[in-house]
Amino acid sequence: MIPVLVLNAGSSSLKYQLIDMDDRLVAASGLVERIGEAEGRLVHRASGADELTEEGKIPDHGAALDRVLAAFERTGGLTEAPFAVGHRVVHGGDRFSGPTVVDDDVLAEIRDLVPLAPLHNPANIAGIEVARSRYPDTPQVAVFDTAFHAAMPPHAWRYALPRDLADRLRIRRYGFHGTSHAYVARAAAAHLGRPLEELTLVTLHLGNGCSAAAVAGGRSIDTSMGLTPLGGLVMGTRSGDLDPGIVAHLHREGGLDLDAIDTLLNKESGMRGLAGSNDLREVHARADAGDADAAEALDVFCYRIRCTVGAYAAALGRLDALVFTAGIGENDADVRARVCAGLGVLGVEPDEARNAERSRETRTISADGSAVAVLVVPTDEELEIAEQTLAVVRGAAPM
Repeated sequence: MIPVLVLNAGSSSLKYQLIDMDDRLVAASGLVERIGEAEGRLVHRASGADELTEEGKIPDHGAALDRVLAAFERTGGLTEAPFAVGHRVVHGGDRFSGPTVVDDDVLAEIRDLVPLAPLHNPANIAGIEVARSRYPDTPQVAVFDTAFHAAMPPHAWRYALPRDLADRLRIRRYGFHGTSHAYVARAAAAHLGRPLEELTLVTLHLGNGCSAAAVAGGRSIDTSMGLTPLGGLVMGTRSGDLDPGIVAHLHREGGLDLDAIDTLLNKESGMRGLAGSNDLREVHARADAGDADAAEALDVFCYRIRCTVGAYAAALGRLDALVFTAGIGENDADVRARVCAGLGVLGVEPDEARNAERSRETRTISADGSAVAVLVVPTDEELEIAEQTLAVVRGAAPM
């Protein structure tokens, strides 16, 4: 067994998986939530053991990891230090273009990037710090959400702002969900039985957060999120792209200060703002019951995705496959059908029966003879992080 522990630390949570990299199987997984609140909760699942649930105050991420390690002791799976620990880090800026072994200098650079991801990088740093303290002799690897998009050409990542200002403040399109886009691109190529280097893909990561990527030869050449995860497609609570003049208008005419605008665009917009809920199952139910706002929200959501697919097909020059992934992309047949509607001009022809089938497996949902393969590929960001972690620790190129 080659145990790699994958940690995804949020501001008040710690998600984890222990993956046996000999067989690429999850030996244990779990979630610690409500860290720092009055009553925390741990849910731990280990292969061959009953689910373990614990409640009680968990003051910080160090205490959270201690709870996780105690759960391993009770259920098995990790009796010694793991081979390596892989950490999801949201923002690597323009400094990290691949997974990186963490030392003091790297940690300082990740901390320097906090202004670009103030809601995410501090929690990621906390996860790294507590893991380093518990396993001082175990390699710790940072895997960045932005890394897959780091090779985008300047015409894709540069904003039309004064160069000196943009360079000084590190304002550019970085992109996110990179581990997911990388994983599903590779899985799509394997499913099609074609070399990834020969394929042009549009990958759609659709969940509470949504992003699209144009992938040519296994490399991201454009993506919908920008400086922050706020840009691009309509999301659960995030607005996605809008006229930047709206920010000034909200301040001057709406009386909102910058913090209020930031909260509005990140937490109160998107599907929640349009339909009153960021749970698409509820939005569908409301639309089916005759709620006009919910029906319009679905139209807006899918229309923006469809337009992005068209734009990325043009950027790629041709489109071999359209790939749906993440919670909505994998499970919502209606959204997939709405997105594909009108893309026949590109050669996208979904098969209604195949699209309606439910499965946890990678599958083709396009019609026989469709010029563009339409695929549903379940994402596995934790496995992708583990793969990249193992490759770096062994001194190989990222997988």
